[in-house]
Amino acid sequence: MQNQIFLEKIFSTKRMQRYLAAHTGDPDKAILHYQCNIELAEAFYPTISVFEVALRNALNRELIALAGKDDWYESLCKQPDMNDLYKKYIEQAKRQIANRKETSSPDKIVAELTLGFWVSLLNRKYEKLLWKDLRRAFPYMPKAERQRKNISVPLNSFRAFRNRVFHHESICWNMNEIRDVHDKMITVMSWINKEIPTWIAPFDRFELVADRVEKRMGWK
Repeated sequence: MQNQIFLEKIFSTKRMQRYLAAHTGDPDKAILHYQCNIELAEAFYPTISVFEVALRNALNRELIALAGKDDWYESLCKQPDMNDLYKKYIEQAKRQIANRKETSSPDKIVAELTLGFWVSLLNRKYEKLLWKDLRRAFPYMPKAERQRKNISVPLNSFRAFRNRVFHHESICWNMNEIRDVHDKMITVMSWINKEIPTWIAPFDRFELVADRVEKRMGWK
């Protein structure tokens, strides 16, 4: 009981409520579940990190080619149909760089842009403007599947999942769904570069941690 009181004080009763409700009468199991959630989220970091960087660099490369200059955002995102992206993301990136007393440059702005920005580029709204060029960012995607929605749908789900992980929310419930997210993320990265799955494998601890979580929780 003391552990429960301590954890509710540190992490808030609301945050612990879902775990306690799932394990009524067994606060120790609820606390273990919370610990497993932290471990599982941590195990996703390598995959999410490589995914974000690979996606950003692949799309940035194609945008540079499309605009013919490194600061592609100054022309592309100022078009009437994309001006909302400029105001929401590019201007914010510039402000953040300026607030750090740094000199703005294309490399810094690209690095500052959020995953939400990159994923937005593949939304239906910008299909006519961008898809013909941005599809080249996924050269290893099977031709039969190479449609904008087949990229956009998983990318938006990854963005939502990534935010849950980075905002320390609960993800440790349905392990089949969690494994599916991981597998799909690896698959999408292989569409960008077929060697990524092999490269990431030696330090991707997800499957090891997922197995351990299932055993500790009695789910396996």
